[in-house]
Amino acid sequence: MAGFVGALVGYLVGGFWWGVAGFFIARLFSQGLTKNLSGGFSSQAENADRFFDTVFALLGVLAKADGRVSEDEIAHAEALMARLGLSGDRRDQAIASFKRGTQTDFPLQETLQEFALASRFRPDLKRNLVVFLVEMAMADDELHADEEQFLRQVANGLRIDARHFEQLLAMLKAQHSFAGAQQGASSAAVLSEAYRALGVTEQVGDKELKRAYRKLMSQYHPDKMIAKGVPKDMLEMATEKTQEIQAAYEIIAKSRKAQS
Repeated sequence: MAGFVGALVGYLVGGFWWGVAGFFIARLFSQGLTKNLSGGFSSQAENADRFFDTVFALLGVLAKADGRVSEDEIAHAEALMARLGLSGDRRDQAIASFKRGTQTDFPLQETLQEFALASRFRPDLKRNLVVFLVEMAMADDELHADEEQFLRQVANGLRIDARHFEQLLAMLKAQHSFAGAQQGASSAAVLSEAYRALGVTEQVGDKELKRAYRKLMSQYHPDKMIAKGVPKDMLEMATEKTQEIQAAYEIIAKSRKAQS
């Protein structure tokens, strides 16, 4: 469509040959703009590889944050790879990226800046990167102070607003508390945590509550995650997120039903 518009403008300005030139100039401009709006990546496969390598490289940086990579941290990384079902070349790729991140001369700020630039029109890519880093950091059911500080550094390097990051972190921590949750009687504290997991207050109406729940569930839908640059072999973690969100929502729904 852009090419035909360019051809028409060119023809009206200077005749036939100007029309031909206008057609090709408009096509080239349109293709370049489309690539920029897609976040600067050339393909979905490149999206996924960049995301995958960046996640494991940053995990390597995190493991080295205290000056050395301990046996526990190596075991933790290997457990994450097993949890994601990585094997063969894919596992080797994850290990290589992790080791690269543990190197003293790893260019952390440059890596974050490059990812931020590549995803400048795709804030969802930056959000997903933070989500997966938080989830992997909490795989041992605890988020340490140095891990939180590193995550804030990552968010800053990705040019994510500090207030937005803190809200996202609080929501993710609350959601994680419902991992593998068995629904039963819930205390006031558990109910409050469920509201935080959905990013709403206890005063929210039923319609808004359901809207927030559906929005979160939609964000972690496999098709949407793949479209947003998440590798297929990392979708299991997204599935776990939907289970946590559903568990939190069911606690709230059950509580409201009992009060009605």
